[in-house]
Amino acid sequence: MGILSKIFTWWDGATIGTSLWSSRNGEHVGTDAQGNKYYRAKKAKTTEGYERRWVIYSGANDASRVPSEWHGWLHHSYDGVPESHLPPARIWEAEYTPNATGTVAAYRPQGALERGGHRAAATGDYEAWSPEA
Repeated sequence: MGILSKIFTWWDGATIGTSLWSSRNGEHVGTDAQGNKYYRAKKAKTTEGYERRWVIYSGANDASRVPSEWHGWLHHSYDGVPESHLPPARIWEAEYTPNATGTVAAYRPQGALERGGHRAAATGDYEAWSPEA
């Protein structure tokens, strides 16, 4: 169902219409490490005074997959492409990981229902509220 999914689904990458529109009306600016492609409008600025900028995701459409440097560019924090504004990578910087909420890799603390639901026993320093008090 490859071609049909490209025609009708918008949640797993760009549809054929979006891809054609982007290639016709947009100028490809760059690609991040995850393969997301970034575009800006070929025409003049919009009525708000900004040029239109957008991203075409490679895979699922999830805004948490946009790295911080490209997020700043998309929201007009600076005009140049991110590679021209980034300092050199630090040795302590971790690789980008997408938001894992709602997936198997999500963080589940001790006592969470997904980990068996066994909470630590109460320590006795808690006193329940009573409306009569």
